Amino acid sequence: MEIGLNKKKFEIDLKICKSFERFSGLMFTQKNKANALLFDFKRPVKIAIHSYFVFFPFIALWIDDKNKIMEFKIIKPFTLMVQPKKSFYKIIEIPINKKYKRVVALLVGN
Repeated sequence: MEIGLNKKKFEIDLKICKSFERFSGLMFTQKNKANALLFDFKRPVKIAIHSYFVFFPFIALWIDDKNKIMEFKIIKPFTLMVQPKKSFYKIIEIPINKKYKRVVALLVGN
């Protein structure tokens, strides 16, 4: 999937979450085996996420209908609730691990 941030665009491989996966997300996965996840709601929503039972930090990207990043945050393990400022169409959860080192560097500028 191609994602836009400011005037930059980058490509990332994502696992699309359906049914039960929407509730579990990155919970109970191992940091180095975790994949980036896409939650596509097909309509604008404004729901909160949490990181209960996620034992590593990850980046949450809230995406609009044109695949542009509206907002992103680094989520630490066991965070109770994180909600974006505006409604969104998709959420991408990117584990901060070796596999996504390049994408994380693009997002956080390191």
